[in-house]
Amino acid sequence: MLQRQSAGPPIRSPRHTGLLAALLTWLTLLTLTLTGCGSSGSSSSSGASAAAAKAPAADRIEPLAGGTPRAQLPATVRSADGHDVTVSSTDRIVPLTGALSEIVFSLGLGDRVVARDITATFEQAAKLPVVTRAHDVSAESVLSLKPTLVLAETTTGPAEAVEQIRAAGVPLVVLDPARKLADVGPRIGKVAAALGVPAAGDALDRRTRQRLEKAAQAVPHDGGKKPRVAFLYLRGTASVYLLGGAGSGADSLIEAAGGVDAGKESGLKKDFTPLTSEALAKAAPDVILVMSKGLASVGGVDGLVKIPGVGQTPAGLDRRVASVDDGILLNFGPRTDTVLASLVEQIHGGK
Repeated sequence: MLQRQSAGPPIRSPRHTGLLAALLTWLTLLTLTLTGCGSSGSSSSSGASAAAAKAPAADRIEPLAGGTPRAQLPATVRSADGHDVTVSSTDRIVPLTGALSEIVFSLGLGDRVVARDITATFEQAAKLPVVTRAHDVSAESVLSLKPTLVLAETTTGPAEAVEQIRAAGVPLVVLDPARKLADVGPRIGKVAAALGVPAAGDALDRRTRQRLEKAAQAVPHDGGKKPRVAFLYLRGTASVYLLGGAGSGADSLIEAAGGVDAGKESGLKKDFTPLTSEALAKAAPDVILVMSKGLASVGGVDGLVKIPGVGQTPAGLDRRVASVDDGILLNFGPRTDTVLASLVEQIHGGK
């Protein structure tokens, strides 16, 4: 929600969640920060009254109605790494990113998932064994679970682990990461095809598009000035401060929510660039968008405005900070409508 004062209660050091696909350039830096995202405590300040607090929605996946869909197997699909993969069984599925897990569960096949990546933290997956260390896949852990299908992304690594899984004869389908709203439908379709449930994929695609369209209806069309929104990736415990630009993933969401991506508009061509006072001054955001755990890692809004350059921006001066849970912000999947609805409310709510 839009925050103008305190950061709320402390957040325990958790897993890093939704940024795997979008932060390709910074993969090494993020690996260092997975276990260091917690806040040392809550912050408080004087000034404008805080926006009304809302209880966070349960971090749950909503499967399609109708129960487990009947798979049409075997199914042969083209993997993004150039392999033709034949899937004969979906009895034991291992999705290697949280975003892919979300789609599998949404399709109604969550009871077939036998392991999770560290970024899959929604309620239904929380008790599954973790087969990754930071961002690195443990091939031994995956193979010990005797999977009949492994789903990965082109960013999944290390490459040796991926090849070890494939060399063991396990069907392994690699997908391109999603970086914008337009990727949501095709991504759902590709996962559904690999699982042999194309009809369920069509149904989930329809449901997702309808919900995205409904969320977009709340965007103001009053002819007013669009808010400039800067996406900052923060991991204060490791001194990682990045400003999002073109291709960060957040730019697509900000624009769909009726805003202007301040980093992209200021001329940043890369997905992420180190945060500087000069870059912030040029971006001149009206609102700063962050992940909730990133905000906690710098001590909340009070700590955020102390980062050089932040306090001098229009957003910093007005303490206009929008935050979205790490687990869904950049997943681009069946729950992206909730992200869009939250952004619309947060970036326009203080106008």
